[in-house]
Amino acid sequence: MGKMILILGGARSGKSSFAEQKARELGGDAVLYVATSEAKDDEMRLRIEKHRSVRPASWQTLEVPLHLVPAIQTCGSPARVILVDCITFLVSNHLMAAAEPLGDPFDPPSADPFNETIEAAVRADVRALAQHARQNDLTLLVVSNEVGMGLVPAYDLGRAYRDLLGRANQDLASQADEVYLMVAGLPMFLKPLPSGSD
Repeated sequence: MGKMILILGGARSGKSSFAEQKARELGGDAVLYVATSEAKDDEMRLRIEKHRSVRPASWQTLEVPLHLVPAIQTCGSPARVILVDCITFLVSNHLMAAAEPLGDPFDPPSADPFNETIEAAVRADVRALAQHARQNDLTLLVVSNEVGMGLVPAYDLGRAYRDLLGRANQDLASQADEVYLMVAGLPMFLKPLPSGSD
């Protein structure tokens, strides 16, 4: 039976570094790295290049913005450890595919960002990840941002995004064998609780 590890944290909390360290410990050179971000501007291209430069060259990289499990299944990787970084972009990709503003990113969305079909697509994508890990006897590390601790976004798209990501994180945490919250580079072990704790 497979295993899923969820690693949550805010921006620059150390979640990706921690996940990569765990992946090295568990998979060595045989890791499949699933990247969900897309290089849509120069800043994002630079961020992606920096991420690539610190990963072991032996790791296979799969760049896929949506519907992760079908892409993982068809890539034919023999890796028993898969690192998905990150759910944050996966949710954003679903939301933008359905309701992207037509002009400036802060313009009103092109469709209702709270439409239930968007949430259903997001939740189906993340639930399929846990199911894939269990059915294929592999270790799945999943990275996601915790965005529910800040101010309520002032615009519809931001509020819809916060809600979608929060629900996706809850789905993942309920299925995960281990959950960590990263704060200032330090991992806090949330699930299962260490033995002897109340």
